[in-house]
Amino acid sequence: MSKDHVDQEDEYFHRQEKEKLARLKAQVEADEARAGLEARRAAHFNKCGKCGADMDTRVFKGVEVEICPDCGAVLLDPGELETLAGQDQSGVFQTIGDLFSFSRRKREG
Repeated sequence: MSKDHVDQEDEYFHRQEKEKLARLKAQVEADEARAGLEARRAAHFNKCGKCGADMDTRVFKGVEVEICPDCGAVLLDPGELETLAGQDQSGVFQTIGDLFSFSRRKREG
């Protein structure tokens, strides 16, 4: 075999190895990000955002809401405010919803 052929072959295998390592690194990073998110969710699951106490689930007007027994904070899941208060004619609930979705997008982005 000629030297050029050997060099091309070495370059090909080097490129293949480099691509394989890049894919592996991306997979490891994705797995670590997913594990970090799961750990964060587990650490904060059913905890009060204000004081950190365990939230109690109670039914209020047919909707399960989470209430902190220590500080009284109330946690509503998406759509529960509209279910409890009805459709907003003034745009206030939409504005609050936009604020929460903006905040969520900012954290995720």
